[in-house]
Amino acid sequence: MERAAAGSLASLGGETMGTRWSVRLYARPGADLHALHAGIQRQLDRVVAQMSTWDADSDLSRYRRADPGAWQALPEEFAAVLACATEVAAASDGAFDPTLGPLVDLWGFGSAGMPRRVPADTEVEHARAQGGWRRLQRRADGRELLQPGGLQLDLSAIAKGYGADLAATYLRAHDIAAALVEVGGEIRGYGRKPDGEPWRVLVESAADEDAGEDALPPRVLRLDDAAVATSGDRWHRFEQDGQRYAHTLDPRSGRPVADAAASVSVVAADAMHADAWATALTVMGAGDGLAFAEAHGLAARFVVRADDGLRETMTAAFAAHLAG
Repeated sequence: MERAAAGSLASLGGETMGTRWSVRLYARPGADLHALHAGIQRQLDRVVAQMSTWDADSDLSRYRRADPGAWQALPEEFAAVLACATEVAAASDGAFDPTLGPLVDLWGFGSAGMPRRVPADTEVEHARAQGGWRRLQRRADGRELLQPGGLQLDLSAIAKGYGADLAATYLRAHDIAAALVEVGGEIRGYGRKPDGEPWRVLVESAADEDAGEDALPPRVLRLDDAAVATSGDRWHRFEQDGQRYAHTLDPRSGRPVADAAASVSVVAADAMHADAWATALTVMGAGDGLAFAEAHGLAARFVVRADDGLRETMTAAFAAHLAG
């Protein structure tokens, strides 16, 4: 087990992917923190340059504009994320789908600048017809991707997690034996602190839900070379005609998840998988999602709204990560 050499706890931070990143690490005396900060930022900038829907020059944006029948070469990082996204899409029977670009834009949650509104059924069906993860075709060991025509990737539900992993890999390669990396709420921890203890993190819940929040006990996780990601409907939502619409879209219906859980947290070996599975389980719903997670050994926690406040359920695998 990797254990931090005696040294001081340092904190670094910055901005990326429309959010913030932070790192806590144990650095040996004389470590160049400015160089480490710059190195972390470079890793995250690579994710943006390859996978951003907001950057017109990103590899993802260029793929969106590619002519039908064109094959586009993918950088190593992009290919790794797409491979994971496709894996989770298949395992979840489409509850997770990296080709949701047209639907994300249609509902006003994307980079196209469209207003947040409830579109007509015909618009939804048209946008659904443009996507579908089964249309993804790769070759050259996954390093080339075919544009069949109109396919628009959106990796927002997995890229932040991958960014946390990439930063952790960079730090490990630069002799940082223990670090806790957080990118927009997705967390990757590795190594043990000088006292031999793993990193401990408080699981996110629905912080905006004051009513009943005190009824949920704080949940602290031990991240012993592991990651945790949280999805939920308090991020990027809107209301129309008294109805709340969450930003998490169900690829199978083309519409926001009905009665989405307040939050779904997943612990996994890396933040990329945790990020994707948190979204997939949110789409499945608290009941079906919990049953799926139990059947497949996923470490997941669901926080749902009830008349008397918030309630939680979790799998045995998630409970095993709880501290004390």
